[in-house]
Amino acid sequence: MSTPAHRAAEQAARHSYGKLIAWLAARSRDVAAAEDALSEAFAAALATWPGQGVPLAPEAWLLAAARRRLIDMARRRRTRETASDRLLLSLEEAAAEADARGGVPDRRLRLMFACAHPAIDPAVRSPLMLQAVLGLEAATIAAVFLVSPATMGQRLVRAKRRIHDAGIPFRLPQPEDLPARLDAVLEAIYAAFAAGWVDPAGLDQRRQGLVAEAVWLGRVLTELLPDEPEALGLLALMLHAASRSAARRDGGGYVPLSAQDPARWDATAITEAEALLRRASRLGRVGRFQLEAAVQSAHAARRFTGRTDWAAIVELYDGLLALTGSAVVAINRAVALAETEGAAAGLAALDGLAGDAGLAAYQPYWAARADLLARLGQGEAADAAYARALALEADPAAQRFLQAQRARLPRG
Repeated sequence: MSTPAHRAAEQAARHSYGKLIAWLAARSRDVAAAEDALSEAFAAALATWPGQGVPLAPEAWLLAAARRRLIDMARRRRTRETASDRLLLSLEEAAAEADARGGVPDRRLRLMFACAHPAIDPAVRSPLMLQAVLGLEAATIAAVFLVSPATMGQRLVRAKRRIHDAGIPFRLPQPEDLPARLDAVLEAIYAAFAAGWVDPAGLDQRRQGLVAEAVWLGRVLTELLPDEPEALGLLALMLHAASRSAARRDGGGYVPLSAQDPARWDATAITEAEALLRRASRLGRVGRFQLEAAVQSAHAARRFTGRTDWAAIVELYDGLLALTGSAVVAINRAVALAETEGAAAGLAALDGLAGDAGLAAYQPYWAARADLLARLGQGEAADAAYARALALEADPAAQRFLQAQRARLPRG
């Protein structure tokens, strides 16, 4: 049964994990050690809070407990490592500094840029940020990047070891170094948004708050880099999508974008997203996130026109596909193509992706395939595709929607 102590610990994990890891890792230069220390701090909290009561500042309590653990680790190593004295001094001075301020400084962006250091394998930079900064499990991250959990886990362990062994600094890079690192940071923020977006009901505690957290990080990044068009484009993209949050459910039922009532969309968020997109376009460097935001802008225009300009959306996806080669973009393009050229054209585009092994466990591919097969009257094949989509869908509301679509297929 949930207790106040357990609820306080869960809330601290959701809202402060990244801040605490970033602070601890910046001082210890060891992401894995910071994670271990914080894990032990949470274990200590669950052991002591039920009897002693939840502290007035749970975040500060956890930081102090994890910090003591890191200091103990450093002291045990001091006979083996000449740098241990300096590490102890750094931790203890930083502790005094944090205590004097009465809070934990938010250094997540520094940790994210550290994870994007050139010494880190490019394929694991964004996943490492998701785990180290936002606390996502390897299995959740693997699902976002369409790889196996075991593969992702191995990559993350190697990357953390690399940060420690190479002594990678936890600081914002010089302006000339930003382009090489910014893309990975943007990718991680968007992946965090996507991980939270697939759980609109907030049923998965691991994903709770990720949408708001990603938008917040996007805002911080645009303040830090106001002239980076892709940072502006990413924030515009997330705001456009988030503006439709309330319309995604109707009495608990799933509502696809095409059936949503535009009156339920957040006009303030859309207005801000459009302004960001205009700012980005004036900078004259078009990129992936600007194009994705433009797609969402085209959908948002239905508020005024009452219709969706699918031809424009196909063109935008053409540009995105040429830029990224992404199978996910190709699926979305196929769906849009079906609206302009018919279901057969959309299905042919999906057939061209059949050799991509990563799509075997990607629910949107099977849901799109099922819908197009149903439109073409291929009931048996549609039924099989719906079965695959249902097996891969975790959201109960989306499951009910898919089941209803499947039940409408002609039988016999």
